[in-house]
Order: sequence, then C-alpha cells, then structure tokens
Amino acid sequence: MGNRVGVEVSIAVADAVKLCNVDVIAAYPITPQTHIVEHLSEIVADGHLDAEFIPVESEHAAMSCCCGSSAAGARTYTSTSSQGFALMSEIVYIASSMRFPIVMNVANRALSGPISIWNDHSDIMAHRDIGWIQTFAENGQEAVDLTIHAFKVAENKKVSLPVIVNLDGFICSHVIEPIIMPTQEEVDAYLPPFKPIYKLDPKKPVSMGTVGIPEVYTEAKVAHNEALKASKRVILDEWKKFGEMFGRYYNAVETYKTEDAEIIFVTMGSISETAMTAVDGMREKGEKVGLVRIRLWRPFPNAEFKKAIGKARILAVLDRALSPGAVNGPVGSELKSLLYKVPGAPKIFNFIAGLGGRDMTLERFNEILEKTKLYDKKKPTENYEVIGVREL
Repeated sequence: MGNRVGVEVSIAVADAVKLCNVDVIAAYPITPQTHIVEHLSEIVADGHLDAEFIPVESEHAAMSCCCGSSAAGARTYTSTSSQGFALMSEIVYIASSMRFPIVMNVANRALSGPISIWNDHSDIMAHRDIGWIQTFAENGQEAVDLTIHAFKVAENKKVSLPVIVNLDGFICSHVIEPIIMPTQEEVDAYLPPFKPIYKLDPKKPVSMGTVGIPEVYTEAKVAHNEALKASKRVILDEWKKFGEMFGRYYNAVETYKTEDAEIIFVTMGSISETAMTAVDGMREKGEKVGLVRIRLWRPFPNAEFKKAIGKARILAVLDRALSPGAVNGPVGSELKSLLYKVPGAPKIFNFIAGLGGRDMTLERFNEILEKTKLYDKKKPTENYEVIGVREL
C-alpha cells in the first residue's frame, strides 16, 4: 500500500499518470490544469518517465496529436480546461467516434464571457454529447484513483473509448490534500501494458477516419452509442477490482444519509463534500434530508440513480452550469427526463449555483432547503432558480 502524502492535487494527478506508464503526453497550458502537464514535463525531462512529451501550439493540436498517437498504438494522455476544451471541441468528437482510448483530465472552469478562470461545470456540460466516458472526482484522492481507473476502462477491448476525469478547478486542482499514492508495483498489477485492437502499421495497413456516407453514418453513430452504454458494466467491474486491490471502492452513484430522507440533494464534484456537512447540520435540526452524488456522468447510470433516491418525495438538483434558453439546467434536464412518468417519482426542483467560482456555503444549502420546502407547497413560477443572484 502506498504512503499517505500531503500534495497538491494537480501534482498528484500528474504522478498518477506517470504511474500508468503513458507513452505520449500532448500538452498545452491553460489555467487551472497547467500544473498537471507542467509537472509531467518535469517528470519526463528528469528521466522518471520514458514518454514523448509534445508541447503543442493549441488545444486543438493537442487532441489532434492524441488521436495520431493513439492510432499508432501509444498509451496517450492530455488535460485541459474551459476555453481550451472549447478549442479542441472539433477533435474530441473524432477521438470517440474512432474509438481511441485516450485519457484526459478536465480541471473544470467557467466558460467565457465574461472571462473567468474560476470553477463551475460549464465546460464539461457544453461537451455532454461528445461520446466520451465521463466521471467526476469529489476530492484529490478520487482524482488520482479515477485517473488510473480511466486507463483500465478505456483500454478494455470491450470498451475502447476515451475517458474524461473531471476535477473542479482550483477548489480541487490546486488544494493540498492528504493522498494515498499507489506504488508502481500496485499500478502495474492493476493496469497491464496497452495492447491496441487496431493500430497504424505499414506492415499491416488499415484505414482509419474514412468518410461516412449517408448509407453508413447512422449505423456508425448507433454502434458508437451502444458501445458507450455497454461500457457501464466494465466501468463498474473495474471499480470493484480497484477496490479489491487498493481498498478504496467507488460506485456510479453514492448516497449519504438517504435511508429515511424525504428531501435529497443531488450534486456532482467537490461541492458534494460541503453538501454532506450541510446535511449533517440539517439532520441535527430534525430535517429528513440526504444526499446523492453522481460520479458517473456518461454513460448515465439510470438504474443506479433510481435505486439511490429510494422513496424520497423531493429532489433538490444542483447544477453548476447554466443552459441559456433551456427549460432546465443540464443535470436537471437529465433527471427530469429519466423520471418522467415513473410511478411514485419524486418532485424535482432544479437550482443553478456556484457559477464562475462563487462559493457554495452551508448557508446556500440551507437557502436551497428552505426554497425546496416552499416550492413543495407552492409551485415555483420557473423550472429552475439561480441561487445567490445579487439585486441590481
């Protein structure tokens, strides 16, 4: 078992990538993920990792490079945030449709404008439909573990899809936390050498990235979608194996004090730890509240979520991103669609909070609880409410 060390989460994530023995790192710096690739450059330069470190000219080039290296059979990694993620948008669709098992950390950050370097989930929610497997870390330990898990899932021959591990920018990425770092021997035992299904080889030519004429395009997209949905079984199995080896078990959906809860908060990412503290305080006051945390975002764990909410009467769903002009927030829309016409389904009240790095305090959670109880008696006039908007 590895040692527990105090380390910045971004540095720990870079060390996790090093433990996975990647072959190619395509890097472009953008706040707040820069420390990840910056530390990886030091690891490679100092000879601690035998890998090609490619400092590209843009995020678009980074993902293009990743596609090329993965196609050639290399274990491939990159990371990004916010506007950089937006710039590589064209290529991330190609990476998943060509089934390249690339792993990428996204240090979640608000999208411009106005310019913001602080955390929310608008970058990843703008990329919900790119066809990648997507998970969310609550803290530094999870960011490390989910990154190692990502390579194991991505490279599974039943999956062969790229994986994004989300960690909240600054709130998680730049915080020093006590993290148990696995040993190289442990990771080697968990993660075997990469053996690609197909790869570019002059001795055995294959075609990649061919044109999808109308007669085949639909079938290609359906096959991709079926592969993404089917990956859930492998994701869950690999979390179980990870727990058996490292002693830390993960689930697609986690619950906290939901056994008798009438009102359940639904969260994703680091905000979940504050939410647990808020639930503790509410419980002390006699409120029957609980928390459900979504760790697996794509493919969405439909059955696991329905089981997690039990017989709750109300869900207070917290979105960290605004969908301008939409009926609900991204997560709110997902859950309302999932539970639509399900017998005995709870009421769902959708709240948008913590945009652009605004603090989600215990007081904010108490405010959401009071609004939820009010809306239970008096139907809200809007489908969602943005919390903490200052009066002009």
